[in-house]
Amino acid sequence: MLTVRTERVDDLAVLKCNGRIVRGQELVLESAVLEQKLARVVLLDLTEVESMDAGGLTLLVSLHRWAEGNRTDLKLVNPRPFVYEMLTRTHLDCVFDISTFDHALAALGCECRQAHAHAAC
Repeated sequence: MLTVRTERVDDLAVLKCNGRIVRGQELVLESAVLEQKLARVVLLDLTEVESMDAGGLTLLVSLHRWAEGNRTDLKLVNPRPFVYEMLTRTHLDCVFDISTFDHALAALGCECRQAHAHAAC
């Protein structure tokens, strides 16, 4: 089962995924991302994602296309080793911006990081 918790600060949306991104569970993540159409940046926090299959990879590609069309930056953060390996073996690491959560926030700028820190308190 996949759950997604959303945190929003200004034009930054952080979607914390928990569970498995697999065929049959795509709608949960897809809906959560598509609701962020006004966000400039969407961070998919994959820290708690246990596994991913071809259906999950296909979903991520679809979400990447949606983000490009919507002028939104979609970033993947903190993938577990198995998920990261899936992304690299399929060469999707060349498509997605994949980093740690802290690195992604630092790349977005100090102002954004401070806003997120206040929202997390």
